[in-house]
Amino acid sequence: MAMLTDKDQEKIKKSIEWAEKATSGEIRVCIEKKCEDNPYERAIQCFYDLSMEQTRLKNGVLIYLAINSNKLAIIGDKGINEVVPANFWDTVKELMIAHFKKNDIAEGISLGIIEAGKQLKRFFPYQDNDINELPDDIVFLS
Repeated sequence: MAMLTDKDQEKIKKSIEWAEKATSGEIRVCIEKKCEDNPYERAIQCFYDLSMEQTRLKNGVLIYLAINSNKLAIIGDKGINEVVPANFWDTVKELMIAHFKKNDIAEGISLGIIEAGKQLKRFFPYQDNDINELPDDIVFLS
């Protein structure tokens, strides 16, 4: 996707790796150009399409972006949703949107991932036997 350079993509991947060193949570980023539907509903569909519900602790997180539609959704699996407050992702979204408004997409995504990792650490700290259950690369949909 032209919106993110190879350098941008590497920065985002490194942010995922960094965040996952603080938490047992699994973070993925899914980007597509357009979303005609509700972004939350689309994120749920992508979450299951990517088999993110299969983590051992049910602590997968998907950051979904529809770049040209200016839509963002962050969803967590049921293990996360059972223990975090309803507005848990609001600060992450606000941080990301502030950077998106400055057309700094990669920085917004990277900082959002890092903030998500920090917040997840409170409920899902990194465990010594933790394994990386999901790929850290960005998923681009057409």
